[in-house]
Amino acid sequence: MSETSGYMRFFPYEQPYENQREAMGRIHNALSRGQDVLFEGACGTGKTLSSLVPALEVAREEDKTVVITTDVHQQMRQFVAEARAITREEQIRTVVFKGKGSMCHIDVGYEECQTLRDNTRELVDAEQEKTQLERRQRELLAESQDGDGSAADARSAVMDELESTEERLEDLEEQNVCDYYRNNLTENTDDFFAWLFEDVRTPDEIYEYAERQEFCGYELLKEGIEGVDLVVCNYHHLLDSTIREQFFRWLGRDPEDVIAVFDEAHNVEDAAREHATRTCSERTFESALDELEESDDPRSEDAANVLSAFHRALAETYEDSFGFGQRERIGENWSDIAIVNEDRRDDLTLEFLQRYSGQGIDDDLEAAMQLGQRLDEEYEEAYREGETATRTECQTLQAAGFVSAWMNEGAKEGLYPVVSVTRDAGTDEIYGRAELYTCLPRQVTGRLFEEVSATVLMSATLQPFEVTENVLGLEDPIALAYGLQFPEKNRRTYAVETPPLFSSDREDPAVQEEVTDAIYDAVRMTPGNTLAFFPNYGEATRYADRLESRTDRAVYVDEPGVAVEERRQEFVGDDDAVLCTSLWGTLAEGVSFDGEDARTVLVVGVPYPHLDDRSEAVQDAYDVAFDGTETGWRYAVEIPTVRKTRQALGRVIRSPDDVGVRALLDRRYSSRAKSDLGKYSVNGTFPHEEREELIDIEPTKLKFAMLNFYGDRDAYDDGPPAP
Repeated sequence: MSETSGYMRFFPYEQPYENQREAMGRIHNALSRGQDVLFEGACGTGKTLSSLVPALEVAREEDKTVVITTDVHQQMRQFVAEARAITREEQIRTVVFKGKGSMCHIDVGYEECQTLRDNTRELVDAEQEKTQLERRQRELLAESQDGDGSAADARSAVMDELESTEERLEDLEEQNVCDYYRNNLTENTDDFFAWLFEDVRTPDEIYEYAERQEFCGYELLKEGIEGVDLVVCNYHHLLDSTIREQFFRWLGRDPEDVIAVFDEAHNVEDAAREHATRTCSERTFESALDELEESDDPRSEDAANVLSAFHRALAETYEDSFGFGQRERIGENWSDIAIVNEDRRDDLTLEFLQRYSGQGIDDDLEAAMQLGQRLDEEYEEAYREGETATRTECQTLQAAGFVSAWMNEGAKEGLYPVVSVTRDAGTDEIYGRAELYTCLPRQVTGRLFEEVSATVLMSATLQPFEVTENVLGLEDPIALAYGLQFPEKNRRTYAVETPPLFSSDREDPAVQEEVTDAIYDAVRMTPGNTLAFFPNYGEATRYADRLESRTDRAVYVDEPGVAVEERRQEFVGDDDAVLCTSLWGTLAEGVSFDGEDARTVLVVGVPYPHLDDRSEAVQDAYDVAFDGTETGWRYAVEIPTVRKTRQALGRVIRSPDDVGVRALLDRRYSSRAKSDLGKYSVNGTFPHEEREELIDIEPTKLKFAMLNFYGDRDAYDDGPPAP
């Protein structure tokens, strides 16, 4: 098959990079065999097109749909740009899909929307039926006037039916409806779909177009999505099993007719864990008990019996956990309370079993579920009939479903029961929630990968591949890895042997002074902007303050609650500035600092996450699942931490012409320190080709190395600074 008739017809540019050409061929072969692909590519590899081009060809050959998904907004924009470029070369029908909440013109929730849709369709159907009956009775009237005796009898029957329809319409017109969706059903939408598929339209463009025409753009998208070539969407459309089932139904595809491409796939693990986790707050139990108190259904007593026992047990569990002064220190963020026991069920379950008294927990929960379903139907009917302005959600059904899951699944491998508490900012009250935290993401992703035709998971940081394969539950994927394709002479990557920033040493004045010296030297020798990442926002602020006292360069600090894009724009608009931020913030991945936006990137310290009971639970789950005592630490902590570092390093050197320095400030990154630091060294966790580029250097020599590097490339407009 020639390139022009094969997958290269979907390649929108003149020539691919050499490695990009190879990657497309290997991915095409894998997808043709229904095989999953793990694809790591540094910036400049052209990962998106390397995956998308062969996926579109296989989909065209086998009548499938490609779904490409990300959790990073900037990548969504990149997908749209690539899809538009492809459309200029080879016509494809593309839909960019976002959640209903961001596209609703009247800002209602899912349940309300569903009821409004049903009401509106019923009303429109009745109006159409009335129109048809009116037309039929006029025809029969004319026939009877021409002497057709049977027509008179038929007309009488039609008139009776018309009267009944008009009465039904009077009732329906009292119900809540959506005028936007009504226009979808009654107006001509051909122009919308012609416009939609002329190009690749963003959700914002669809919303604005639909708003002008007073259509519901979200429902039109669902209607027009069937059989398209490419869908761009968010992670939750695939990782949430309920949404995925609906989504594939809208596509008109069975799972085996879908090729899924995940971008920033190193984030799939955490995203899958989040989608699988179940929570229920104390407020939900309180609302459920109020709901049951107002019900005269005989099942309400049994339902209240079991839910009130769990509610009291939840409150008692967190109250008993407070030591002296702890209650007063609870803030507005959720704080976990350890409730797990090694030799028996968790404290909340034990407290619940002690407090419960009745005929049987299972029987009471069954009564609660049945009553909850009936109440939920009543709430929907009340909203449908216009008796309520909003669609009430049944709290009894939610609470009973959660308690049932807690009792039946809480002790299963890979699930971790947690109780958390927070303080209500308005009332200053403390309240809690129970949570079944999912430790093993493959319980979510493994099923997805089995269902779909094939999957490409791409990222700049997927290695080590066997870990990604195990954690996500992939069966025999092929693995591809391509490093930076840009000239090595244009970059340097240093492992600067500053003191290890162990949490116990961060307050040491001598350590702070040595680290500050190295940061200051790097900033001073950078001909342009410097981007500095730290283990957390506190450390970023600390060193920003210390740096400000030494340099006349502008020092920006990215802080929680500050608009990230606004701060980034301020930084890149400057010439010789420093931006200090956390490696766990939003600037560490998915955001490019191209050209002179940032010349040097510093990673200060090793960004280990805060190790709490949840992370310990994940480590334990990995140890059990993968039969190794050190597996949990490696899989759950060390590898994700180094991936964060690698993502941060990738913020600069974004094109073949970029010149820059990437510096890791902490002895744990150095190859020379491995023998001294032992298990604390992270050098060996980097992929081989990246370790080969790391140059160990003493802190006092960093300024000379950078001066020589930038000087040799004529990067100093006003001459080199004095060392």
